[in-house]
Amino acid sequence: MAFAASASPATRARLAQLTFGLLLSGMMSCVVSGIATARALGLHETFADFDAFFGTWMGAWAVSWAIAFPTVLVVAPFVRKIVAKLYGSA
Repeated sequence: MAFAASASPATRARLAQLTFGLLLSGMMSCVVSGIATARALGLHETFADFDAFFGTWMGAWAVSWAIAFPTVLVVAPFVRKIVAKLYGSA
């Protein structure tokens, strides 16, 4: 990451926030869409035809992540303010 190493501290901090949001939203939407897909198809269908389940899951995940990532970026500042009010600024 030559760019990140040579970037200003403010740029690196912003990149860290964006990367955190990208990874968090990706992991959370993957887990949630997997559980929702398995519940919607039923456990029998999930285990009977895993390839079909996996394809359906990945399609659901792509849509979920496309919604989750910008949502995390918009909601995070509000959540930080709420947490700061609850626990004081860190």
